Amino acid sequence: MAKSLPKYTVPSLSVEEGATVATLLQDRLNALNDLALTLKHIHWNVVGPHFIAVHEMLDPQVDAVRAMVDAVAERIATLGSSPTGTPGALVAERKWDDYSIGRADAIAHLGALDLVYDGVIGDHREAAEKAGEIDTVTEDLLVGHLHDLELFHWFVRAHLESASGSLQTGGEKTEKAAAGAAEQVAANGSAG
Repeated sequence: MAKSLPKYTVPSLSVEEGATVATLLQDRLNALNDLALTLKHIHWNVVGPHFIAVHEMLDPQVDAVRAMVDAVAERIATLGSSPTGTPGALVAERKWDDYSIGRADAIAHLGALDLVYDGVIGDHREAAEKAGEIDTVTEDLLVGHLHDLELFHWFVRAHLESASGSLQTGGEKTEKAAAGAAEQVAANGSAG
């Protein structure tokens, strides 16, 4: 179902340009809402020897991502469009699968979360580039988010990295495989 064009947008953009940027941002809004929920899910379901470190590391990330959600929604509204933040819309519009790990060891969750952040950051970077062709203000907003998202990704990867720089996830492509690889390396006591 195509959305109608907004009645107005920010100065110097056409309503078509504003709607195009708002559509880019709606995808980011969905991704960030999903990320905040995923981080909280992990926070509640992490167990094992690294429990407290991971449990406490995630709440500030949740708070920061929720602030990003608000900023993106407000930018959509500023562009004259209507942000959609309902769970049904998120599920209907998302292009990724639901997070696949339940109660699990901290290292397993971090292995899966490494892939989640990789996907969110890659899509955010692509959206920033596309937005920059039309609207530098939106590009700046997304680039600012990338700073924090990449920092949080580093926090996750620091738990998965060996002294030689290898990641325990071993280049796996699915959350469950990355979680399993990270857990296996942790159980064996080395990351190559």
